[in-house]
Amino acid sequence: MAKANKTNETKVDVTDFINSYVEQDQKKADSFELIKLMSEWSGAEPKMWGPSIIGFGNYHYKYASGHEGDAPVLGFSPRKAAFSLYVYSDTEKSKLLLPNLGKFKMSKACIYVKKLSDIDLQILQELCKESILYISEHHECSCRIK
Repeated sequence: MAKANKTNETKVDVTDFINSYVEQDQKKADSFELIKLMSEWSGAEPKMWGPSIIGFGNYHYKYASGHEGDAPVLGFSPRKAAFSLYVYSDTEKSKLLLPNLGKFKMSKACIYVKKLSDIDLQILQELCKESILYISEHHECSCRIK
């Protein structure tokens, strides 16, 4: 039996989540700025995914292992230590953009930043657009480029 995905879209209000979850004023301001930017870049309204991810749009993925599910096209979580940005697709263009992003850490597909002023928002936009393009070409998604 396949395990159910933990991260699914919920009905929790995004503004209520930020106001109750995020303690620092700067992190709140950065969260609302990310919502504005990612809404604009994705053309999608923010929705909560799981208990702490704010996602924009959605797509369906299926791995060779047979595991499949739905995920936001772009997303972030205002975690206590740093923002987790879910905006990266492993493409050649993205690899070229990363060195110019600014101050960040990275795991396989997640970019961690302490505050928005640490990064170049123009480069972040390019990374997001590249990820949207990649997802639209490889998955069934709300971001399908026509």
